[in-house]
Amino acid sequence: MAEPPVQRRLAAILAADVAGYSRLIERDEAGTLAALRQRRKAILDPMVAAHHGRIVKVMGDGVLVEFGSAVNAVASAVELQQRFAAANAGVAEDRRIVLRVGVNIGDVVVEGGDLYGDGVIVAVRLQAMAEPGGICISGSVHEQVAGKLNANFDDLGPCEVKNSSKPVRVYCVKIDGTQPVQAGAKFQSKPSIAVLPFDNMSGDAEQQYFCDGLTEDIITELSRFRQMHVVSRNSSSRFRGTDLDMIRVGRELGVHYLLEGGVRRMGGRIRITAQLIDAATGNHIWAERYDNAQDEIFDVQDRVVRTIVGTLAGRMSMAGLDMARRKPPASLAAYDYVLRGDALPSATSEDETEARLLFRKAIEIDPGYARAYALLSFSLGREWHREMSDSNRLRDEALDLARKAVTLDENDTVCQLAMAWAHISRGARELAEQHFTKALALNPNQPSTKADVAMFYGFSGEPEKAIEGLLEAKGLDPFFSPSWYWGDLGAAYFIARRYDDAIMSMRRATALSFWNQTWLAASYALADKPDLARECTADLLRRMPAFSATRFLAKEPLMRAADRQHLADGLRKAGLPE
Repeated sequence: MAEPPVQRRLAAILAADVAGYSRLIERDEAGTLAALRQRRKAILDPMVAAHHGRIVKVMGDGVLVEFGSAVNAVASAVELQQRFAAANAGVAEDRRIVLRVGVNIGDVVVEGGDLYGDGVIVAVRLQAMAEPGGICISGSVHEQVAGKLNANFDDLGPCEVKNSSKPVRVYCVKIDGTQPVQAGAKFQSKPSIAVLPFDNMSGDAEQQYFCDGLTEDIITELSRFRQMHVVSRNSSSRFRGTDLDMIRVGRELGVHYLLEGGVRRMGGRIRITAQLIDAATGNHIWAERYDNAQDEIFDVQDRVVRTIVGTLAGRMSMAGLDMARRKPPASLAAYDYVLRGDALPSATSEDETEARLLFRKAIEIDPGYARAYALLSFSLGREWHREMSDSNRLRDEALDLARKAVTLDENDTVCQLAMAWAHISRGARELAEQHFTKALALNPNQPSTKADVAMFYGFSGEPEKAIEGLLEAKGLDPFFSPSWYWGDLGAAYFIARRYDDAIMSMRRATALSFWNQTWLAASYALADKPDLARECTADLLRRMPAFSATRFLAKEPLMRAADRQHLADGLRKAGLPE
């Protein structure tokens, strides 16, 4: 007898669960279950009916709802969160029932009254990424609802979703009526500028890293001026291409000025074009073309920066310009190797090995290039941490390289940070703090520097200060979202014993390093999520069969004995081998 054909349909799926459900049940099981039943009857059921939805199933602390349209699904999600928030008014904070909601639209498989398939899976993954009281939706949902609801959205960009073959673009719904940052960022009171990605006009895709490196260097030089707010590359890189509405870009980034340009390498020469634009009008303030020998590129960088600062001189002080300049490398070839090495990811040992080879080549060509020593120091420090042995050879070599970097250029933020982390690995807290302070003074506008300093406080036993600093880094640049940021924030939450927040943060990372994955396993374990802890531990051991919790802990820079024991308890409970 032939199998009945599989029934499929397109549906908008809403997935919701209760944040901190295990904690609520442990505190008051009967009261929590009674409150959930009451809220389903008074809020969920009538709201779903009003928006023409269907409750597919209720799963303990979660619910799955099907809608015929994305608009109805998101409207329902917003109302659900608003009404739950109202119901929590007057309830003790540790007894409030707070939801996380995810909405996706996609193909589903129908079996009886139940639904399966990617459309459902992505909705559940989005729900897991949402903040307590928040809503995450997929890009496909956003396309359906934008302009049709009285709601704003915060674009998180493409995010890795477990069991999905490709990243999913994720948006957070702003349900309090506030304007999302990218749709109208708050303009700075001081002159502000964003450097858009310089176009690669060479026709060689492999030269893109060079253009990106040049863009980053110009941003770094501009960021040194305290009188100017400079948006980091994480934000401006979203606007790559030539067909851009500059007024819209300026509004979304919240800046007064935009710099765009292009790079063409031709034999032994290089051409750089740059245009400074008034973001309010879209008009060009100035435009320049620089044709130079390749080894003169660093003079061109200085001229571009000086021209921009000079153009805005009436709104800022030019004091200290010469002191603020970083020493450029003597060779374009060395600069090229450093850019290529720095562009590689650091998630695997193989990538790190290739990057170190490139940094060493840069040093061979230009022994006075401080940045090359600093980046090599960072890479060796990460490899020492990854290496499950008792040897400290790599750690000591990283310190020697950092010292060399600072000796060559004490005004390079990256060199100061390399020195700080090299001291951290040896437990020299006071020396590390001196270099972190210097790095922050050199470049107060750079989110990554702010985040590094914040993590220092987390390891020093001040997790709330670390969390505050990491969130401030995000405030400096709303689009600052490297994968390591969410892992660091998660670790700070873990140290503060805020396990649900730690898990939520780490889940937002596009890729987890082995270090982040270790802390995530401990977070799951101490949050009483044994199944997720075991799954995370199994993944980690597949990546690192020689993993040892004892050796991992020996290299963690936790200054307080209580914090070290806390992490040890989590690793042990997660089932990681001693």
